Amino acid sequence: MIFFVCTMEVNGLGSSFLQNIFFCFPQRKENHSEFSFLGGQSLLGVFFFCSWIKACQSFIGWYFFSTQIQVIEDDKANKGSEPFTTGVRGQAPPLVTTKFQCMLFFFFFIYCKTVAYNMPCNSDMAKQSQVPLAAVIKPLAPLPPDETPPYLVDHGESGPIRCNRCKAYMCPYMQFIEGGRRFQCGFCSCVTEVPPHYFQHLDHTGKRVDCYDRPELSMGSYEFMATVDYCKNNKIPQPPAFIFLIDVSYNAVKNGMVGIVCQELKTLLDYLPRENPDVESNIRVGFVTYNKVLHFYNVKASLAQPQMMVVSDVADMFVPLLDGFLVNVSESRVVIESLLDQIPEMFADTRETETVFGPVIQAGLEALKAADCAGKLFVFHSSLPIAEAPGKLKNREDKKLVGTDKEKSLFQPQVSFYNTLAKECVVQGCCVDLFLFPNQYVDVATLGVVPTSTGGSIYKYTYFQASSDQERFLNDLRRDVQKPMGFDAVMRVRTSTGIRATDFFGSFYMSNTTDVELAGLDCDKTVTVEFRHDDKLSEETGALMQCAVLYTSCSGQRRLRIHNMAVNCCSQLADLYRNCETDTVINFFAKYAYRSVLSSPIKNVRDSLVNQCAQILACYRKNCASPSSAGQVTKCMKLLPVYLNCVLKSDVLQPGADISLDDRAYLRQLVSTMDVSESHVFFYPRLLPLQKLDVESISVPVAVRDSEERLSRGGVYLLENGLNIFLWVGVNAQQELLQNIFGTPAFGQIDPNMTSLPALDNPFSKRLREIIESVRAQRSRYMKLMVVKQEDKLELIFKHFLVEDKSNNGGASYVDFLCHMHKEIRQLLS
Repeated sequence: MIFFVCTMEVNGLGSSFLQNIFFCFPQRKENHSEFSFLGGQSLLGVFFFCSWIKACQSFIGWYFFSTQIQVIEDDKANKGSEPFTTGVRGQAPPLVTTKFQCMLFFFFFIYCKTVAYNMPCNSDMAKQSQVPLAAVIKPLAPLPPDETPPYLVDHGESGPIRCNRCKAYMCPYMQFIEGGRRFQCGFCSCVTEVPPHYFQHLDHTGKRVDCYDRPELSMGSYEFMATVDYCKNNKIPQPPAFIFLIDVSYNAVKNGMVGIVCQELKTLLDYLPRENPDVESNIRVGFVTYNKVLHFYNVKASLAQPQMMVVSDVADMFVPLLDGFLVNVSESRVVIESLLDQIPEMFADTRETETVFGPVIQAGLEALKAADCAGKLFVFHSSLPIAEAPGKLKNREDKKLVGTDKEKSLFQPQVSFYNTLAKECVVQGCCVDLFLFPNQYVDVATLGVVPTSTGGSIYKYTYFQASSDQERFLNDLRRDVQKPMGFDAVMRVRTSTGIRATDFFGSFYMSNTTDVELAGLDCDKTVTVEFRHDDKLSEETGALMQCAVLYTSCSGQRRLRIHNMAVNCCSQLADLYRNCETDTVINFFAKYAYRSVLSSPIKNVRDSLVNQCAQILACYRKNCASPSSAGQVTKCMKLLPVYLNCVLKSDVLQPGADISLDDRAYLRQLVSTMDVSESHVFFYPRLLPLQKLDVESISVPVAVRDSEERLSRGGVYLLENGLNIFLWVGVNAQQELLQNIFGTPAFGQIDPNMTSLPALDNPFSKRLREIIESVRAQRSRYMKLMVVKQEDKLELIFKHFLVEDKSNNGGASYVDFLCHMHKEIRQLLS
């Protein structure tokens, strides 16, 4: 079976499109010479096109001309107007592109998205469908302003109530029996005594009379205050610390990074994470600068001036001072500001070009160990660490390996040193965020090992220039420092009998097969979990999942955040497909493929993705797509081919000549922690037409398909993919439109180097800038604006994101990919 989603109107079909599809049907190859369908003029072409449609119908069972945009708009119309009640087991939520009001009863969908809200009852059915069983979990996801944060439950010294056998935490799926004296676990069916202090009588329905007074009995997401038993070495943790480690080599000083960081930190230190905005943050801070050697700074409040201590023996790293290194911001404010003013001046004339990197991480780690606390390192780095030191790297950029079986080595770390270092960081609760400012190859695949293993983030600003890149960097830095996060976290996913969590994707470390260890867990990070059957499931009872995250809050409290989810189970494939969610399927496929490039040739990874997609669609065609169910085509089946083609054409799996090895490694690591809404727009960017913008409306224009055919020479379009935002201007755009946006009526006078639009005194300018800011606010990273004039050199970059078209690096157009998928499915069905 294949889903033909036309990318053009019927009267605009070109001969190449029909020829490609024509060859999908070998029985009619002899008529190919009569296929002259130019501009829709050939009646014979129309005849054969209609014949082809009928053949498709007989083969497929149904066909449609639906589009990705149409499905999104239909979902908004159907599910965006009514409140969504979360207490119905297995109910699929709206798409990630639909804004909706959530009536909370059992669980927050914002924390967890599953591939299917109807799970197959047995492994044979799962294997037959080839639909992956997975959930994308975002444990500390930020909530909309009108949502209530998860309630904090404190059971005192006795701690949270748990099942005696599987250790699942108390949740709405525990059943109380024997008048409330015992409860039966919904996960393993074990019966556990209810502690005397937790006892409560049951009503006539068998529920506790205090059910709706206790978040853990009525809500799907909540927190428990953890006892000392949940702490390392049975000790209440110290408040965490932030350490800023700044590269002061020649390149970092010359491009302005050092001055910008120091200037910004003077203000930013007032906005460190805190539980209560009215209370001062408990987080302590420390400062280190480095090139070939490391400089530690004593900023104790009693000092008149900061003191520098140099460690030149980078082979055996140690912290030369304890008292005065990690300090409270408010107490040491004057000394800290003096230091940040002096650092750019001290290194203004440096000629040192070599840097270290491994010892820098070691220094921050040792400082946290000495203070006996968890924390985060903010590392600002500019070049390949070639100085003689542990973790020294060499330039291994070799594009000759691209496309060969040895290409996978380029994604693997160059040395094992950083793997060992990452493990030590996780044990201490030392999270690392890396800000890169490279002018050449820096081996992101190796330097990124520590951030991606500790729950940290990587930010990359290639050829950084203060004039054009400062705004993006500062916004990223501000958000990174301020965003809510937990430290020294451990996550475990428990499931009801019949399924179990078998694989995990994201930025973390695992020392065993069940515990996901995160030195840091912020509000943007996701963990994707794959499940497999180990027994049969029941349609009556469904399946349960519980995600428990133990972490230290920014105030030093040890807490447990619990998320519960219930899904239906089905014995019919049609029910499985009807409740699939394409965006989550693609999120899983992308993460699985991007991890696979570490161990398999990229061609094999691509072929595996195509084969699995073909098997999913073939299974649907064989078992579900009967004429009687033609009107029940699922969203998943409609959009799977277009999204999968976008993954196959991504720079990691289909590199172009202009994409660097560092960029590919960076994108691979970035996607591993994306949530569903971010991966959705990353692989299929949003293209908004602005020429008919309603300045009175609060909604954004309806998006159009990502194809050059949708661009009008007289139009202006906004394209965003979560990392970049482009403003494309057609060469024939109206003078009034240009005047409203740029303040000039002439196309030739538009400055393509501008990174922000002028604040003009007209409704159109104001509304457009509001839309851009609104789009930026939806993403976890600040998107730099690029103005692209039609037929300008930057247009090649812009067209790279028109994912329905054939790409310059050989990626198939959407239509060509459909033809290829059709052949694959025919072979499977025959």
